[in-house]
Amino acid sequence: MSLAETIRTHVREHRSGMLTDLLFALVWVTVVSVLFDVLDGPQWAFYLCMGAGVVAYFGFFASVEAAREQR
Repeated sequence: MSLAETIRTHVREHRSGMLTDLLFALVWVTVVSVLFDVLDGPQWAFYLCMGAGVVAYFGFFASVEAAREQR
């Protein structure tokens, strides 16, 4: 199996999850960027909020998974 076929298979199997991940990242970066453009906050706080997106991502999807298990 070639590398291109392996990539196609992976994308085909995980398409909705990859789209959700991309959408979350785009929304997070957009919100933080707009917020810091409006507030003109310090650069270190901007990077801290961008890094907090990783924690927010895992926290959000862990809570979604927990909610699915309770149904």
